[in-house]
Amino acid sequence: MFRLPLLVLVSLVIAFGGGVWSASIALKATSGFGAISLGPWVAYPELQTDKADPFARAHRAGDGKILLGRAEGLVFTASTDQDGAALSGRCSYEISGLTPPARFWTLRITDSDGAPLSSPAPFPASLTSWNTLRDADGTFRIALSADARAGNWIRLDAEDGVAFVLTLIDTPTAGSAGLVELDMPVIQQTGCRDA
Repeated sequence: MFRLPLLVLVSLVIAFGGGVWSASIALKATSGFGAISLGPWVAYPELQTDKADPFARAHRAGDGKILLGRAEGLVFTASTDQDGAALSGRCSYEISGLTPPARFWTLRITDSDGAPLSSPAPFPASLTSWNTLRDADGTFRIALSADARAGNWIRLDAEDGVAFVLTLIDTPTAGSAGLVELDMPVIQQTGCRDA
């Protein structure tokens, strides 16, 4: 007597549950189309505009984050180094070179889900264009490691994968058609701790 309604109920639960699960996975897998890749750095310049595709809009709505408009800036994220190896919180890195022109920029570390990594006081968890030491030619070198380093240093001490986020504020890069010609900072692994 209850066999048929029970089978229908189980089928509906599987169908709805599977649909919600697959949609969630699809939205987490991408921030939409139109990504620009410059070495390991990836940005989505159309993400906050009215030209954003439906997947990008759904991703933005699901995250609940306030993103920069195209005229305000551009966010680049790197989850690999220059050699294509995934970034790890158990390794040390050096980011060096120049950033594209911007009035202000920040560099921070996030976990693999995009949540900022905290750092106990007084250790720095991020750097900005205002407090980064530069060489005479305008280039910089930033060390990211668990152990303190002289010069520019961000504390990196995590057990899982990480990402580096470079945010350019008030930059002509955001509206530039020549994004593929920009020089981005180089990310090199300098060592890893034993497991």
